[in-house]
Amino acid sequence: MLTVCLPGVYAARSDTRFLLESLSCEHISAGSKVLDIGTGTGALAVAAAVRGAAVTAVDVSRMALASAFCNGLLRGRRIRIRRGDLFSPVRGHRFDLIVSNPPYVPESPFPAPGSQSRAWDAGPAGREVLDRLCVQSRRMLAPDGVLLIVQSSVADVPKTCDLLRRSGLRPEVVARARGRFGPVMRERALWLEQNGLITAGTRDEDLVVVRGVRA
Repeated sequence: MLTVCLPGVYAARSDTRFLLESLSCEHISAGSKVLDIGTGTGALAVAAAVRGAAVTAVDVSRMALASAFCNGLLRGRRIRIRRGDLFSPVRGHRFDLIVSNPPYVPESPFPAPGSQSRAWDAGPAGREVLDRLCVQSRRMLAPDGVLLIVQSSVADVPKTCDLLRRSGLRPEVVARARGRFGPVMRERALWLEQNGLITAGTRDEDLVVVRGVRA
């Protein structure tokens, strides 16, 4: 089926598809409240909406939100879109499920130019957005609510689990897949080595889905 991806919007790639597999295992019923943080083209938001969820999609990009909204309409679903940073546009609301494919690539001092880089650049350790998601998610979840995040093993999966646990969620790695670096990580491999983020010669990573349940 046709998918709208307006200029400058991060198109769904292997990490999004990997997270979609875990999303498909979650219990979603008619009226479940789902939040998609950093929606991009809305692939995750649409997948939840077609299962009957009431979905809110958040992104800092107007073009991304327009893409997500159009992709929802193409599948006969209306997605509520909100522009802003992480949870700021939905303060005061609670959700049964939060999903996110956040930026998680360690950012070199000389990132490649282009408006799409904000879709993956996440500070020197790749954790600028992940840390905030981990710390802030609990207060946005309904009782027994679930958080699903996808990230690279390069961005410190144990830290994600530790932060979730300390924030009051029960973390678990529910999916892991080994693969070669994508183009951005390949271009930064020597910088990653020099800064101790990968061992010398490493050119592959795990994609990991972490699930946290509100305790």
